[in-house]
Amino acid sequence: MRTRICMISDTHTYPPNPPSTTSNPYRHPLPEADVLLHAGDLTKVGRKDEHELMVSMLKNAPAELKIIIAGNHDITLDEEYYTRVGHYRHRYRTDHTARSATAGRDEIPTTAEEGEGPIESPAEIKALYTGPDAVRAGIRYMEGEGTRRFRLSNGAVFSVYTSPYTPEFCQWAFAYNRDQDRFNPPTHDIATAGGVPAGAGTGMNPVPGYPAVDIMLTHGPPYGILDQVVPGHQSVGCEHLYRATERAKPRLHVFGHIHEGYGATRLEWSTLNKSMIQCDRTTTQVNRCVYVDLSSRATNPLRVGQETLFVNASVVTVQYEPVNAPWVVDLDLPKVNASTGIKGPYMIREQYAEEKGEKIKNDRKKKKKKHAL
Repeated sequence: MRTRICMISDTHTYPPNPPSTTSNPYRHPLPEADVLLHAGDLTKVGRKDEHELMVSMLKNAPAELKIIIAGNHDITLDEEYYTRVGHYRHRYRTDHTARSATAGRDEIPTTAEEGEGPIESPAEIKALYTGPDAVRAGIRYMEGEGTRRFRLSNGAVFSVYTSPYTPEFCQWAFAYNRDQDRFNPPTHDIATAGGVPAGAGTGMNPVPGYPAVDIMLTHGPPYGILDQVVPGHQSVGCEHLYRATERAKPRLHVFGHIHEGYGATRLEWSTLNKSMIQCDRTTTQVNRCVYVDLSSRATNPLRVGQETLFVNASVVTVQYEPVNAPWVVDLDLPKVNASTGIKGPYMIREQYAEEKGEKIKNDRKKKKKKHAL
C-alpha cells in the first residue's frame, strides 16, 4: 500500500519557521503525510516549556499517525538518568552545549533563592506525549526499545523498531557504552541473516531479522552512514546498530543526532553500494521538503529486502540553525487483510515489551479479538 512518510529529527525546540520565510524550506506547515516520524532531540535540554512547544507542533502536523522517540537532549524523558544526574543540567542552568551535566555547578550560587534552576517532573513531561489529547492528535510516543506494529486507515500495516539510545558522550541521556551491543541477540539465539553474524548482543529487545521490520527509527545513525562529524569527517555512528540494520534490511531507517550528516542515501545490501539522494534546492524550497518516490509507481522503486533508504533528518545544523528541509518518501507498505475492517491508526502492542521484559497488555485486542491479524 503506497504510504507517504514525513521525517524530521533534532528540532531542538524549533517549530517550523513562519510561512513567509524565504531563506529556508523548514517552514510552516509541515508537509502533509500519512505518517510523521520524529527521530528524537525534540528539545535543547528537556525543560517542560520546550516539550510543550514541541507537542503543540506535533499536534498540528498534518499526519494521521505521528511516531515519536526521544533523543539524548530530551533528558526528562529518561527518568533514571534525570534522577541520577540529568537534573543538574536544570539545577545549574547549563545549556545544550555544556560539556557535562554538572558543568555549571561552580558558576551559580548554592541556594535556589539565589538562582538555582527548577527541577522538572519526568512524569508530567511524559504525559504531554501520552495523554488523551496527544493520542487523539495521532501522537504515539515510543518509550524504550522494541518493535511495534501499526495500522493506517489507508489499509497499510507495518512494523517499526524504535530506540532513543546512542553511544555515551558528554554525560547526556539515553546513553550506552560504545562496546555494548544492545541491538543484536546472542549468536546462539538466532541464525545469521544474509551472511551477517548475529553477534553477541545483550539488549532486552534486539532488532529482529529480516523481514520482521519495515521501518527503523533510532536517534543515532549506524556506523558509516550519514554519521560523519566535523572537523575530520570521522564516523561516529554505532557499529552494532549497523550490523542490526544489515540483519533487518528494513525498507527505511530514519535517524538524526549527527547534524552534519543531514541527507539520505540508498544502500544496496548485496554490493554495499550507496547512492546519495540528490535534491533540487528550488524545488525543495517551494515544496518545504525533499521528496523521494520509492513506491511501485516510481521509475526505480525500492527493492524490498535488497535495499534500504537511510535518512538523517536533522532539522538543525551543527550551529543549531533550523534550516534543513523535512524529508518525505512514498513507500509501498504491507496491506492489511480487507476483511478485518479495522480503521486506523492504532498500535498493536503485543509484540513490544519494555526493557524490563514485561509483556504489555493489548486491551483493544481483547475487546476486538475478531479483528486480530
